[in-house]
Amino acid sequence: MGWLGLDDTDSLEQGCTTYTFHQLLEGLPSSVQVQTPRLVRLWPFAQQRTRGNAAVAVELITEDEPQLLEYLENFWNQNISEMSGQISESEHDDRIQYPSDPGMVWFSSHRPDESFYFDSVRREVDLNDVPPASRSWGGLGRIGATAAVSWREKSPTWEAIVWRTRERHGQNERRVCDSTLKQVDALSSTFLSRDPRRGTSLIAPRGPCPVLFGVRARDADTAKFAGSALRDADETEDSIAMRVFVTNQATDDHLGEPIQTTVLSTTVLGRGSTCITTEHGSWMAFEESGSVKLLAQWLEAGDVILGNGLFPEPGVLHLEKLRILTAVPVQERPKCLDCNVRMKSMGSGQGCRCPKCRVRTDKKWVEQPRIPPYTSWVQPPEDARRHLAKPLEWDNVNN
Repeated sequence: MGWLGLDDTDSLEQGCTTYTFHQLLEGLPSSVQVQTPRLVRLWPFAQQRTRGNAAVAVELITEDEPQLLEYLENFWNQNISEMSGQISESEHDDRIQYPSDPGMVWFSSHRPDESFYFDSVRREVDLNDVPPASRSWGGLGRIGATAAVSWREKSPTWEAIVWRTRERHGQNERRVCDSTLKQVDALSSTFLSRDPRRGTSLIAPRGPCPVLFGVRARDADTAKFAGSALRDADETEDSIAMRVFVTNQATDDHLGEPIQTTVLSTTVLGRGSTCITTEHGSWMAFEESGSVKLLAQWLEAGDVILGNGLFPEPGVLHLEKLRILTAVPVQERPKCLDCNVRMKSMGSGQGCRCPKCRVRTDKKWVEQPRIPPYTSWVQPPEDARRHLAKPLEWDNVNN
């Protein structure tokens, strides 16, 4: 027995690592027993990340490892090695395109320590940091391939992936039955199937890759049921195959412990993105982050907050979750008890006076609590979350 990992057989505009993996598994010698395939999302800021930023792996059981390795060698040479160096034109102006650099690894009877997985989802990993495999092929893809092998699923989710027919590859449009998708979205175990604000699908890629859709669930049976229902619906286009993957999506594995800090200042940038300057560096709430951005804009100096997210650069936190702990009160002029109007200052050290009845008070200011727009954790809307982000409603962190 052993573990096989694969990554980086796609670019922004073509290919798909899951599809290549499916083809590899379909052609395995009949003596090889295939366990549940796994799909692992990685560090989202990796410089040469693939389109979906995911690697795949699987445990294979065989009594004839030399035969298996011969098959893997042939499959690599005939189907994967030629992908190295491929690059395509793209409308993604904000993404530097790097040539594909596929990688495949085989770990015989052992797996690398899980610490390598956590490194791969929480920071940039260098190829020199990859634990040596029993057998390896290719280049940078070995990083993700090894991370997928080293992941030990503790609270995983599941995704049923369906691939479309060959003649549909290269086209952006997809036909997935909307009425069946609504039924799938209503299942208690599925998640991130439809955008509740717009009613649009969240299961289908927008590019020309071979994937028709991927439907996510918190258990394997629901993923399989939902994937089959969508695949077999009359209004869904033809497909060639479906596999259910166990995944690290919606696990928060990429996040460490929340950070508590005090707000020093806030700056609203273009289109509402907000920079919170804190005692622990700059915290960014981006335009698309919804309630995170709104709460960030409400903050004032002295507020104590909790935040969590990723550091793509030192000292700059990209917020994925935010919570207000204590808010500094606002200072106001006192109100006249008789007239219920706001008093006005009479000058330095002279207290305040009611502009209507002229009654005086020695008080210069009174404190009023500020009521935040949200009193518990907030996170971006469904269509703006990272694959790894766990929905807040799954935990009791709101309490």
